[in-house]
Amino acid sequence: MRGLDNGRIEWSPRVQQHFDQCLQCRACETACPSKVPYGRLMEATRAEAFTQNKWPRRQRIIWRLVMRGLFPYPRRMRLAGYGLKLYQMTGIQSLVRKSGLLRRLSPKLADIDALSPVADKPFYANREAAQIAPTQPLRARARLITGCMMPLAYPDTHRATVRVFARNGVAVDAPESQLCCGALHAHGGDIEAARNLARQNIDALTPQTSDLPDAILINAAGCGSHLKEYGHLLRNDASYAERATAFAARVRDVHEYLVELGFAPPRGRIERTVTYQDSCHLSHAQNIRSAPRDVLRSIPGLTLEEMRKPDKCCGSAGIYSVVQSDISKRVLAEKMEDVLSTNAEQVCTANPGCMLQLDAGIARFDDERRMMPRSTHAIELLDESYKLGDQEQFD
Repeated sequence: MRGLDNGRIEWSPRVQQHFDQCLQCRACETACPSKVPYGRLMEATRAEAFTQNKWPRRQRIIWRLVMRGLFPYPRRMRLAGYGLKLYQMTGIQSLVRKSGLLRRLSPKLADIDALSPVADKPFYANREAAQIAPTQPLRARARLITGCMMPLAYPDTHRATVRVFARNGVAVDAPESQLCCGALHAHGGDIEAARNLARQNIDALTPQTSDLPDAILINAAGCGSHLKEYGHLLRNDASYAERATAFAARVRDVHEYLVELGFAPPRGRIERTVTYQDSCHLSHAQNIRSAPRDVLRSIPGLTLEEMRKPDKCCGSAGIYSVVQSDISKRVLAEKMEDVLSTNAEQVCTANPGCMLQLDAGIARFDDERRMMPRSTHAIELLDESYKLGDQEQFD
């Protein structure tokens, strides 16, 4: 990076390969005694390459079609979700997978298909959040960042989030006008797109500086890490710098805020052994490790079996599992060996990309079908325990 900056070396396909193969898991930041902000340096270097059109032409076209033409638009994302649901419900996906045709035609598309979530009813932001009233007395007001992937891939995680916080006296709303947080754009170097999305989200979630929520909640680790960087991202924007700093100061990961606020002990027993995968941007970028475990350990009957290396990357890393699929699969194989060694019945994590990756890993490596086929979020298990406790009380 220094060589590129001072002109000692030139950008080339070989140089780009080094940057492309980095997972940006930021484990190096945790390990570095000097606390070098490697994530910021990587984003700045990739932004320079993106601005100067150093990427191959095909890569730039695909990026503009997908990252600029699809992810920032919730309606287009929902349409893509409906298309996926049709693809799955008609049996076409099952047929394609059994025939092996897609793998022969395009291994890259087959890898993408293997990572596709089970299409479900999307989460419709404020329409659903408004239907769940918090318990009294009211303790706080929060706004939920819905993101671009979670409402489609794991909508029940959002529903569980709203219910859990309502149970704990937090009124949660989720403005419909919010967009993708821009994390993937910033990681990829499309810094201007990331800044534009940040401005729109600040306007959507904190339109009045005199009426800020107590917390801005996020249940996706990668998004949370980026949202907490909005102040740095817009530091040179005279109109938004101060608002971005105030916004970022209120961003809280859902586990972090639950523990910080104090949550009602769940009473419903879940007789299950789980293991917890630290999402890289929660453990390394946000330094949040104990809070998710505190939530899991609070659930009666639940046993938490730790992996040997729970904070080692699963290989998802945003779009890395698609653009660097061979390396990603090798990283996933090591992770699944660790997961399966715990003999857990289910794996928990804190990011939709990790959940997709782990679900694909379970389908591929759990030959004995010892584990539940889908991973879960700790907030969903807490919600399940609350529900079971209510049923037991009613019975």
